[in-house]
Amino acid sequence: MAADPSSRDTVSRASDRPGDASPFALGLLLRRAHWRAAGVMSEALRPLGIELRHFAVLIVLVDRGPTVQRDLAAETGTDKAGIMRVVDDLERKKLAVRKPVPGDRRARAVEITPEGLELFDAAHVAAEPLAEGLVADLGPDGAGELMRLLTRLAHPGGREA
Repeated sequence: MAADPSSRDTVSRASDRPGDASPFALGLLLRRAHWRAAGVMSEALRPLGIELRHFAVLIVLVDRGPTVQRDLAAETGTDKAGIMRVVDDLERKKLAVRKPVPGDRRARAVEITPEGLELFDAAHVAAEPLAEGLVADLGPDGAGELMRLLTRLAHPGGREA
């Protein structure tokens, strides 16, 4: 069915530019902000020899302890093959180890190593000045307000992860 030509003037079309009022504007802004933040955080991790995909797994391991690979995949938004590659990388770098899960011959739990925990802490130190620079233009209260709003958006109803 063709759109009514007279309604075209009232439809707000996505542009991915400041001032976009389309229904896609929020998603497009979040995508652009994510790209910028990911670039900054990648810069912090590069000297440590890891990427954001590795750090995402380390976050889960620090937060939850030993975790089976299928749960790591779900928590990081990665598929089975992707999580295997990331865990392979972490094992090669001695940042994590796979261990058998008692009672399940096929399952492997991934556990962070002391070296992995040391790198995890070093990443926070390296990221701090870059993270501050990322939000510097928001003013003294802007970063906190952005965090509050994004938390409400990511965890509707006050639920937190």
